[in-house]
Amino acid sequence: MNHDASREMLESLPELAPGEKFCFDCGPEVPCFNQCCAELTLPLTPYDVARLRRQLGMGSEEFLRAFTTMRSFPDTGFPLPLLRMLDGPGEPCPFVSPAGCSVYEDRPGACRCYPLGRGTRLEGAGVDERFFLVREPHCHGFDKGCERTAAEWFENQGLAPYNQANDRYMRLMALVRGTGKPLEAKLATMAILCLYQLDKFRQLITNMGIFGRVDVDAARQAAIMEDSPEGDAAALDFGLDWMELVIFGECPNLHRA
Repeated sequence: MNHDASREMLESLPELAPGEKFCFDCGPEVPCFNQCCAELTLPLTPYDVARLRRQLGMGSEEFLRAFTTMRSFPDTGFPLPLLRMLDGPGEPCPFVSPAGCSVYEDRPGACRCYPLGRGTRLEGAGVDERFFLVREPHCHGFDKGCERTAAEWFENQGLAPYNQANDRYMRLMALVRGTGKPLEAKLATMAILCLYQLDKFRQLITNMGIFGRVDVDAARQAAIMEDSPEGDAAALDFGLDWMELVIFGECPNLHRA
């Protein structure tokens, strides 16, 4: 699904007014528990993949091969890995179990966001947010639960680092979209490596001497090369800067040495 189609689908849903509250909770006591974790078209962002592959103790290339089907955004050419559902009745998510999500602490941002949809628009240096309520016929999560605003729900679900990383990726794609020319195949392949395969990106940084080509202070270099969840966030941030520099020849956050 392209960017315009996704936005059109989102905006067909009821929008929450600023500060408006909704009532929702989900857990094993809800009759429809796990039903929303099947037959999904679930795109994974670079931050999603970084969290999931580390949770599973897998290399990024192994994770992408085992759990995703790789597509691309037609309007930008950027990679679009879709989480591959299991074959068989109901086509369940590969991470769902009778007890619930087996990767709950590192579940994708889209799962955390549900039952909200988040629409974003670049506005200067920031992002303008709108929130939409997803009410599926089978869902009983609205029958009871705490009342929360969208901001309270996002805080409860730990979405801040997801949105921060995803908004940066959205900004880079918007810059490419503005050119009217999708990425060439070589750059799309580089985007997979630099954004979705952070363990291999670190190897590339070393093998190509990338830190010798750009002005990156020692503290940031150490953070990028650290093999940890925090290091993954730093490496993804650098990967986005590096891709912008490679694509456009300049990046406000990164300068050639």
